[in-house]
Amino acid sequence: MSDSKQKAGNYGEELAVKFLKEKGFEIVERNYRYGKGEIDIVAMDKDELVFVEVKYRNNLEYGPPEYALTKSKQRQVRKISELYIIEKGHELTFENARIDVIAILNLPNEKPDINHIENAF
Repeated sequence: MSDSKQKAGNYGEELAVKFLKEKGFEIVERNYRYGKGEIDIVAMDKDELVFVEVKYRNNLEYGPPEYALTKSKQRQVRKISELYIIEKGHELTFENARIDVIAILNLPNEKPDINHIENAF
Protein backbone atom coordinates (compact mmCIF):
# COMPACT_ATOMS: atom_id res chain seq x y z
CA MET A 1 0.00 0.00 0.00
CA SER A 2 1.34 3.41 -0.92
CA ASP A 3 2.04 6.02 1.74
CA SER A 4 -0.75 8.27 0.46
CA LYS A 5 -3.30 5.42 0.62
CA GLN A 6 -2.10 4.52 4.11
CA LYS A 7 -2.38 8.14 5.26
CA ALA A 8 -5.88 8.42 3.78
CA GLY A 9 -6.89 5.16 5.47
CA ASN A 10 -5.50 6.32 8.81
CA TYR A 11 -7.34 9.63 8.47
CA GLY A 12 -10.57 7.79 7.71
CA GLU A 13 -10.12 5.60 10.78
CA GLU A 14 -9.51 8.68 12.94
CA LEU A 15 -12.76 10.20 11.67
CA ALA A 16 -14.57 6.92 12.37
CA VAL A 17 -13.20 6.69 15.93
CA LYS A 18 -14.26 10.26 16.67
CA PHE A 19 -17.71 9.56 15.20
CA LEU A 20 -18.14 6.37 17.26
CA LYS A 21 -17.02 8.05 20.49
CA GLU A 22 -19.53 10.84 19.90
CA LYS A 23 -22.22 8.12 19.59
CA GLY A 24 -21.14 6.66 22.95
CA PHE A 25 -19.10 3.71 21.74
CA GLU A 26 -16.11 2.60 23.82
CA ILE A 27 -13.11 1.88 21.63
CA VAL A 28 -11.53 -1.40 22.73
CA GLU A 29 -8.85 -1.88 20.11
CA ARG A 30 -7.70 -0.52 16.78
CA ASN A 31 -6.04 -2.28 13.87
CA TYR A 32 -6.35 -5.77 15.30
CA ARG A 33 -4.32 -8.08 13.07
CA TYR A 34 -4.65 -11.79 12.60
CA GLY A 35 -2.50 -13.29 9.88
CA LYS A 36 -2.82 -11.10 6.83
CA GLY A 37 -6.18 -9.66 7.85
CA GLU A 38 -7.18 -6.74 10.03
CA ILE A 39 -10.17 -5.37 11.86
CA ASP A 40 -10.03 -1.57 11.78
CA ILE A 41 -11.86 -0.93 15.05
CA VAL A 42 -13.18 -3.11 17.87
CA ALA A 43 -15.62 -1.29 20.11
CA MET A 44 -18.36 -1.77 22.66
CA ASP A 45 -21.81 -0.37 22.04
CA LYS A 46 -23.39 -0.75 25.47
CA ASP A 47 -23.08 -4.54 26.05
CA GLU A 48 -22.51 -5.49 22.44
CA LEU A 49 -19.10 -6.14 20.90
CA VAL A 50 -18.82 -4.36 17.56
CA PHE A 51 -16.28 -4.98 14.81
CA VAL A 52 -16.03 -1.98 12.54
CA GLU A 53 -14.76 -1.96 8.97
CA VAL A 54 -13.92 1.52 7.75
CA LYS A 55 -14.04 2.43 4.07
CA TYR A 56 -12.73 5.86 3.16
CA ARG A 57 -12.61 7.63 -0.18
CA ASN A 58 -11.74 11.18 -1.13
CA ASN A 59 -13.14 10.94 -4.66
CA LEU A 60 -15.75 8.98 -6.59
CA GLU A 61 -13.40 7.57 -9.22
CA TYR A 62 -14.31 4.01 -8.14
CA GLY A 63 -17.75 4.80 -6.74
CA PRO A 64 -18.92 5.38 -3.17
CA PRO A 65 -16.85 3.86 -0.35
CA GLU A 66 -19.55 1.28 0.41
CA TYR A 67 -18.76 -0.34 -2.95
CA ALA A 68 -15.28 -1.26 -1.73
CA LEU A 69 -16.71 -3.89 0.61
CA THR A 70 -16.51 -7.01 -1.54
CA LYS A 71 -17.89 -10.43 -0.58
CA SER A 72 -14.32 -11.60 -0.09
CA LYS A 73 -13.61 -8.72 2.30
CA GLN A 74 -16.83 -9.46 4.18
CA ARG A 75 -15.80 -13.11 4.65
CA GLN A 76 -12.36 -12.00 5.85
CA VAL A 77 -13.75 -9.51 8.36
CA ARG A 78 -16.22 -12.07 9.70
CA LYS A 79 -13.50 -14.72 10.07
CA ILE A 80 -11.10 -12.36 11.85
CA SER A 81 -13.93 -11.20 14.13
CA GLU A 82 -14.61 -14.81 15.14
CA LEU A 83 -10.90 -15.40 15.72
CA TYR A 84 -10.75 -12.24 17.85
CA ILE A 85 -13.46 -13.60 20.14
CA ILE A 86 -11.67 -16.94 20.41
CA GLU A 87 -8.22 -15.41 20.95
CA LYS A 88 -9.32 -12.88 23.52
CA GLY A 89 -11.39 -15.41 25.41
CA HIS A 90 -14.13 -12.84 25.35
CA GLU A 91 -17.21 -13.72 27.37
CA LEU A 92 -19.38 -12.68 24.48
CA THR A 93 -20.05 -15.05 21.62
CA PHE A 94 -20.46 -14.02 18.03
CA GLU A 95 -24.20 -14.01 18.66
CA ASN A 96 -23.56 -11.08 21.04
CA ALA A 97 -21.50 -9.23 18.49
CA ARG A 98 -22.04 -7.49 15.22
CA ILE A 99 -20.12 -6.10 12.30
CA ASP A 100 -20.67 -2.48 11.35
CA VAL A 101 -19.35 -0.55 8.38
CA ILE A 102 -18.45 3.09 8.41
CA ALA A 103 -18.21 4.48 4.90
CA ILE A 104 -16.70 7.93 4.65
CA LEU A 105 -16.75 10.06 1.53
CA ASN A 106 -14.55 13.10 1.95
CA LEU A 107 -14.73 15.15 -1.23
CA PRO A 108 -12.57 18.28 -1.56
CA ASN A 109 -14.10 21.40 -0.02
CA GLU A 110 -16.93 19.42 1.55
CA LYS A 111 -17.61 18.15 5.03
CA PRO A 112 -16.96 14.38 5.30
CA ASP A 113 -20.11 12.35 4.68
CA ILE A 114 -20.21 9.47 7.17
CA ASN A 115 -22.55 6.54 6.61
CA HIS A 116 -22.73 4.19 9.60
CA ILE A 117 -24.24 0.83 8.64
CA GLU A 118 -25.00 -1.17 11.77
CA ASN A 119 -25.04 -4.97 11.55
CA ALA A 120 -23.89 -4.61 7.95
CA PHE A 121 -23.32 -8.31 7.24
